[in-house]
Amino acid sequence: MSLYEQKIHRWGRISGILALIMFTAYPLLLSIYFKAWPYLGALGKGLLGVIPIFYTVGVIEAFTYGPMLGAGGSYLSFVTGNITNLKAPCAINAMKVAKAEPGTPEGEVISTLAIGISSIVTTLILFLGMVLLSSIAPILESPTLAPAFANILPALFGGLAVVFVSRNWKIAVGPMAFMLILFIVQPGLASAVSLLVPVGAVFAIGVSRVLYKRGVI
Repeated sequence: MSLYEQKIHRWGRISGILALIMFTAYPLLLSIYFKAWPYLGALGKGLLGVIPIFYTVGVIEAFTYGPMLGAGGSYLSFVTGNITNLKAPCAINAMKVAKAEPGTPEGEVISTLAIGISSIVTTLILFLGMVLLSSIAPILESPTLAPAFANILPALFGGLAVVFVSRNWKIAVGPMAFMLILFIVQPGLASAVSLLVPVGAVFAIGVSRVLYKRGVI
């Protein structure tokens, strides 16, 4: 590995370990200070309900987003969170504007910069929102802006979809039809988007393989 890649992995591991310590330190310190510990039985039952899902999603997302975002972008994304809704779209759009392909050294740098800037901007906006919440709450909750906030994600992913579908519509038609039918038949799956992103990726790879073998693409 290059010196850049070595530093990325070194600091990525350090940041991940520090984030894990910070996530667990607050509840641990509170338990020590107040001498109030959770019941192990109730804690175990709660963990049994969420650990299989979160660990499965975590492993799948690492394989799904890693090649797309690069090492630096992946470390930043997994520490700061909100990959599907924010970090991945920012990185993909930045690489598109810079005309850099995912998996290349250029794409790696662009993705890392985009996700880093996205994380900083998100933190600043959250801080301002926290400080100005009482002032801007009536504006944000007004009926006039309600339709806009309800369509932020569709607008974001719709714009990205146009870009990628236009690149090769033959590959895009199959996965889009599959997901549309799936959500129409089972609308309740909307709450399991994190699990369905890898499923869609695997389906898209399979469709692409079949089309390539048949000489369609």
